[in-house]
Amino acid sequence: MARPDFWNDPEKARETVARLQSLNRVIDPLLKLEETVEDLKVLVELTAEGDDELEAELAAKMTTAEKTFAEFELLQMMSGENDGRDVYFSIQAGAGGTESCDWAQMLLRMYRKHFETRGFKMATVDVVPNEEAGIKSITLDVKGEMAYGYLKSEIGVHRLVRISPFDAAKRRHTSFASVDVIPQFEDAADVEINEKDIELEFFHAGGAGGQHVNKTASAVRIRHLPTGLVVSCQQERSQHKNRKTALKLLLARLKRLEEEKRDAELAKLYGEKGEIAWGNQIRSYVLQPYQMIKDHRTEEETSDVDGVLDGEIDRFVMAYLRSRIGQQAQE
Repeated sequence: MARPDFWNDPEKARETVARLQSLNRVIDPLLKLEETVEDLKVLVELTAEGDDELEAELAAKMTTAEKTFAEFELLQMMSGENDGRDVYFSIQAGAGGTESCDWAQMLLRMYRKHFETRGFKMATVDVVPNEEAGIKSITLDVKGEMAYGYLKSEIGVHRLVRISPFDAAKRRHTSFASVDVIPQFEDAADVEINEKDIELEFFHAGGAGGQHVNKTASAVRIRHLPTGLVVSCQQERSQHKNRKTALKLLLARLKRLEEEKRDAELAKLYGEKGEIAWGNQIRSYVLQPYQMIKDHRTEEETSDVDGVLDGEIDRFVMAYLRSRIGQQAQE
């Protein structure tokens, strides 16, 4: 990288930098863990010799070691080719009108809080609000370390059971929403988008954004005719920037389709989501008649529904990643 001609081939240079960053994500925590273990050995020996004053320091070091090991363990679970990529994170309300749209809004709040906790950056690419309450769909641009590797655990149908706030009779309702996570690609040599294969539509962006956004047809919708895929972007005030982002989103989805054809394991992963097939949920959030959140793939569950809906989903993510490692070991 220090060579003067390193950036003469930008594409090759970016690949080298990305590969180096990927290696460092594994090597740095390993070196940190080894250093912590060596410190622990010294403290254990000193404590065994009767230096009681070091017991508190030993306990603190043990806590640090456990945290460091957990971080290293997490990285080992994310060895997939695309795990280090940023993602497009989408939530789609299911059938059920306002009930499901409100549930989609609740999921959005949960994930936003979780993204903030993990230090992920997010921006809204496209959102379709519901007239009465909630959202029909939303797509976020989420950037952060190992974003896809971490968030792929959330792909699937999420089911909510509660007493409906929209039902005057206070009856119990079941609502569904689907979550999809797509890795981002700057380019893809094996995926081509022919201009003749797409239809462009420009429209006025809805929701927040000011008068300029509402008066100017800056939002972009692209339909890919061969596959029927439709993507939209209203993130920017610039029509040109929205078109560029929408094309990038379309590229990511086409790339995923190509990988599904070549990679049976990836197809299996996305098969867990299905086509928002109600009853095929990956996780249930039950608020009434009792309180319990359960992941049906791993059997991981908790009664701390408030904590989970406030973004504390690490237990489900880790359980899923561990189960995937176990499945791969058996195959």
